[in-house]
Amino acid sequence: MAGRSRRLAPYLLVLPSWLWLLALFAVPLALMVSLSLQTGNLVDGFRQTFRWQNYTDGLHTYGDAFIRSLWYGLLATALCAALSYPAAYWIAFRGGRRKTMYLLLLLLPYFVSYILRTVSWKLVLTDNGPVLGPLRGAGLLPDGFHVLDTGAAVVTGLVYAFLPFMALPIYVALERMDPRVVEAAYDLYASRVQAFLRVILPISLPGVLAGVIMTFVPASADYVNAEVLGGPGDTMIGNVIQSEYFDTGAYPTASALSFTLMAILLLGIFAYARALGTRDVLEAARR
Repeated sequence: MAGRSRRLAPYLLVLPSWLWLLALFAVPLALMVSLSLQTGNLVDGFRQTFRWQNYTDGLHTYGDAFIRSLWYGLLATALCAALSYPAAYWIAFRGGRRKTMYLLLLLLPYFVSYILRTVSWKLVLTDNGPVLGPLRGAGLLPDGFHVLDTGAAVVTGLVYAFLPFMALPIYVALERMDPRVVEAAYDLYASRVQAFLRVILPISLPGVLAGVIMTFVPASADYVNAEVLGGPGDTMIGNVIQSEYFDTGAYPTASALSFTLMAILLLGIFAYARALGTRDVLEAARR
């Protein structure tokens, strides 16, 4: 009995987590799969007809929104990486005793509601706001120039919203690096650029990989920034799904669009991980 209890103990410990995932993830996901193949409306109800055409109709009708979402997500992810890596590098290697304070300053704006932070960007990017207003008054901007209600405003909001999702994994990867490895590179007459490209960057790639995944997925599926900062031509697929659910009540179409977006993101992540060579990256990090 004692031996059986020891064997069952690990399973009993993870049982609450399994039940939680089953109730709040697996079951709703299965219901959405079933709903995506149904037909009907809110008045007459929905019935299961296994209508796979919901998926093809969604891609055909909202293909532009899918492409725009992926493009905005890629731009936001690239900009987050370009901004986060130097900041994480500086905190990890130059932060000293104040690393915790610098990380707190990085995360401090995110103690405010996501909606409020997005609306604040709308106030900042208005034509007469604190940024464009003085430039327009000084005659440095041409007539008709504006940032709000454009794709640039949407990408800016996405970068601001998901910057820590990129910075923190990179920081963790750099923080775990053995400084003696870098010192060995310098002892072998490597320049700072060579040491970074051949030692620091390869070791930090697991953090970059995690940051890209954690940033690209929510940025591509986001709808708040496009709703608040974008114009009619900046609609992302998240806005379409939200409208289909809550405005038109087309639950099967919205569910099919959600699973299509999920499949596209998963395929993109797997292709990215395979191209990067995840196994080689992890082995390099272990060394």
